[in-house]
Amino acid sequence: MFLATTNKARRLLHLSYIDKVTVAELERGYPEVVALLAEFPDGFEMLADLGRLESMDIACEGIIGKTMEMLEQRGLERVVRVISDPSKDIGLKIIGLFHYSKKIRIVTCATMTEAARVLEL
Repeated sequence: MFLATTNKARRLLHLSYIDKVTVAELERGYPEVVALLAEFPDGFEMLADLGRLESMDIACEGIIGKTMEMLEQRGLERVVRVISDPSKDIGLKIIGLFHYSKKIRIVTCATMTEAARVLEL
């Protein structure tokens, strides 16, 4: 499952990847993310929660890369990722090398509590 929400006051996009994530779910979610960002100013942050991810189709790389590029074009400044189990890291660092410029700051946290501290929530 894929869930996207925002906190406009904090200029925060929150993406949650839960259980088994498929290409179809991410493709259905892409227009939702675009719509959520329509009212966002430049200079927002993203919290990517992979703490409840069990698995993700390898073919998701394409839509994840497309989403990364769109987010940067819309003004993304910092990404805070929650990856509680390093064995479930789906290669976002490598994908990001190809789809984010060097100006995007990326922080990986082991818990949501740590991520909240980084984001000053």
